[in-house]
Amino acid sequence: MSTDISLKQINKLAIPALISGVSEPILSLTDAAIIGNMDNNATESLAAVGIVTTFLSMLIWVLGQTRSAISSIVSQYLGAKNLEAVKNLPAQAMFIITSLSVIIILTTYPFAAQIFQLYNASDLILNYSVDYYQIRVFGFPFTLFTIAVFGTFRGLQNTFIPMIIAIVGASANIVLDVILVYGIEGVIAPMHIKGAAYASVGAQILMALLSANYILKKTNIPLLITFPFNPEIKRFILMIVNLFIRTIALNVALYFGTSLATKYGPVYIAAYTIAINLWFLGAFLIDGYASAGNILSGKLLGAKAYSSLITLSTKLIRYGIMVGTVIAVLGALLYFPIGHIFTNDKAVLKEFYKVFWIVLAMQPLCALAFIFDGVFKGLGKMQYLRNVLLFSTLLVFIPVVLITDYFGYKLYGIFCAFTLWIIARGIPLIIKFRKTYSTLAQNT
Repeated sequence: MSTDISLKQINKLAIPALISGVSEPILSLTDAAIIGNMDNNATESLAAVGIVTTFLSMLIWVLGQTRSAISSIVSQYLGAKNLEAVKNLPAQAMFIITSLSVIIILTTYPFAAQIFQLYNASDLILNYSVDYYQIRVFGFPFTLFTIAVFGTFRGLQNTFIPMIIAIVGASANIVLDVILVYGIEGVIAPMHIKGAAYASVGAQILMALLSANYILKKTNIPLLITFPFNPEIKRFILMIVNLFIRTIALNVALYFGTSLATKYGPVYIAAYTIAINLWFLGAFLIDGYASAGNILSGKLLGAKAYSSLITLSTKLIRYGIMVGTVIAVLGALLYFPIGHIFTNDKAVLKEFYKVFWIVLAMQPLCALAFIFDGVFKGLGKMQYLRNVLLFSTLLVFIPVVLITDYFGYKLYGIFCAFTLWIIARGIPLIIKFRKTYSTLAQNT
């Protein structure tokens, strides 16, 4: 097996992963753009989408870590030329994760109002949040199933099929959004925010069906669960537990950001919704190279090709910073038109434009943090990732955001806290990686 790492090889994995990775933020951005331009309570609806999106992102990121865990294990066994030993692992992982998602639906659906009150939602925003969530949550199991399938394909060094599925799903969501939110005169009555939720669920179901079809036709990985559990299921569950704690820490930061923005009023949470969703989009664009790092690092570790691991990290840093810089420059060139895509409310746009430059300036820093997140996931070093996120959230983000809130910096304070949070996430990963694998490369 060749362990040479070229730009062509990285891009072959990164570009399709980049495209497929934006499917979830595109679902939310599409909802935000279409809802933000409604004639009926657009600002309150946009605020509700922002609150629910934050909560759903937390759930998806917590349980969606299956993708990284499956990809890590499968790619390592592929590198060691022993794939047959974990052939039945993906189906078992999908069974575990979709079972948990059903439990989450049963425990959150009846308490949706109480959940979103914790985000400081009230009155019309709270009502819209509950309406939107109690529909969108039913797409949750389908999303997690799709994510697990994507993880399996990534472990097999294939990001092209997930890209195809994501493109179809995102396109379907846009079409359904327009039809169900605005309606078709004489055929379908406008459903407003509920229509956006139904559109997202429909797209998620479609993606799950396509995922099942492709994995059965294009691989020899079965979807029928068999017992006993694969010996690697213990390592899989341990990875998930560490990633679970890590993701809780990540979402504590998102919770503080969203709840504080909501406290400042509808205009601020609407502006925050646009900014944070664009930040998510940038993150997922950069995630293409993080995914390449995830996929290739696991394979190289399985092959014990430590020198190639160092080469991979150097190239990923270079390409990631380039992508982050391009995103920032494009955002700067389209600074004012971007805001009008989501709303024409002058008060909302005023607050959005005040902080959008911070979101853009963060992009190269995000590239470093996210790429090394991906590399460490591919290496299976979930415990270290957990510790770094706990440190950056509890000792950096929360103190900064509370101090800036006290001094009345509002959205400025929230996004400055996010910037320092990203720096605190990235630097320890780079230092740890270089120290560990440079030594191993020298000794082999």
